[in-house]
Amino acid sequence: MQDTEYLTAAMTVDRSPEQVFAAVTDVRGWWNENLIGHSAALQDEFVFTDDTGYAGETVRAKKGIRFARFHITEFVPGRRVVWHVVDSDLTFVDDRDEWTDTRVIFDITADAQGTTLRLTHEGLSAEESACFEACSRGWTFFVTTSLPQLLTTGTGRPIASYRSTAAG
Repeated sequence: MQDTEYLTAAMTVDRSPEQVFAAVTDVRGWWNENLIGHSAALQDEFVFTDDTGYAGETVRAKKGIRFARFHITEFVPGRRVVWHVVDSDLTFVDDRDEWTDTRVIFDITADAQGTTLRLTHEGLSAEESACFEACSRGWTFFVTTSLPQLLTTGTGRPIASYRSTAAG
């Protein structure tokens, strides 16, 4: 990657800035069906986990994000959303709280080609972040594949919701 100051991913789609903004705030629709909390207003907080089969799955497998807690600090409809990572536990790198105190920024702009969404994960750089490559692949998939699918077909490709295997 040439731009390695911070991790970035971008896509352009033939939808209005308002539609792209609405999709970004529908985090369950494009990133993870298993969010805890709310992700569609200023000051909302939510928790992300990669667990899909059973509680603690990512901890045991060391293959993902055990959890990341986000706080929405900026919310400008049709233009920008910023998530502050309040706390995190990444199971696949030694610095398990590498995301803590980083910011995930969604900037939306429109021109004749359509509406462009640019995600910047401020605080994750190629030089200093152990998760840079894996996190870049993940963010790129969700921004360039799942989110556009949500916008154009109504169905994104988020991480599936938690399915408890316990009898209940």
